[in-house]
Amino acid sequence: MQVFNVQGMSCGHCVKAITNALQAKDPAASVRVDLAANEVGVESSLSPEQVIEVISEEGYQVKLAG
Repeated sequence: MQVFNVQGMSCGHCVKAITNALQAKDPAASVRVDLAANEVGVESSLSPEQVIEVISEEGYQVKLAG
């Protein structure tokens, strides 16, 4: 699972927006959002760069964790 640090998430709408955007690009993607830790875990065929691009397009600041 790829883990990303995402700034700006604060509620269930944020979780849904990020999950839906990623699953629109990869319907089989598994997305785990941890609002308290500002982290999004993604199990997907998308590259880390593609995941960052999708989340950024939703209006969030994102970088690969680690």
